[in-house]
Amino acid sequence: MKGTERPFTGEYDDFYEGGTYICRRCNAELYKSDDKFDAHCGWPAFDQELPDAVNHLPDPDGYRTEIECANCGGHLGHVFFGEGFTPTGARHCVNSLSMKFVPSDEEQS
Repeated sequence: MKGTERPFTGEYDDFYEGGTYICRRCNAELYKSDDKFDAHCGWPAFDQELPDAVNHLPDPDGYRTEIECANCGGHLGHVFFGEGFTPTGARHCVNSLSMKFVPSDEEQS
């Protein structure tokens, strides 16, 4: 089932520790904390994904671009382009419920 959590309610919206965000369903790495920024949109926002980690699909609404885990197909949220928040011009709005955070000190284990 695909859905969106309410804005400003997710555990990672206002969270800025160093580490990696992984898919909650399959544990595939998705995003690095260095690529996270505060877009004031109510969801964790990233300006790029890890290579080959995220699929971009036309959303059924015909306007947005859905993002899903490239490994398992789990729904992550939506990506918007050309907004100018960062040099990449992309804003990945990701549901906190679709990810888990792994702190930098645990990545080396």
